[in-house]
Amino acid sequence: MDGRSRIAWNLRRIRAAKRISQESLSLDAGVDRGTISEIETQKFNPSVDLLDRLASALGVDIAEFLLVPPDGSERPKSLRAGRKAGK
Repeated sequence: MDGRSRIAWNLRRIRAAKRISQESLSLDAGVDRGTISEIETQKFNPSVDLLDRLASALGVDIAEFLLVPPDGSERPKSLRAGRKAGK
């Protein structure tokens, strides 16, 4: 798996685990929602600065985006659009 694929997979994995929509993450990180979608679909190559903003908004270390998924891992499921629960 190449770096762009890892970033896409891990961004979606972390976001889904925290139950944060693309829209919510975009507002929290100050990033266009379309950019997050393009990162997750590997159409956009994010800068380190952008990854740092996303990691901060998600409450994780930037290194989380480069983890190698375990063999046989399923792609994280999509979430419904909307803000985080309780916000």
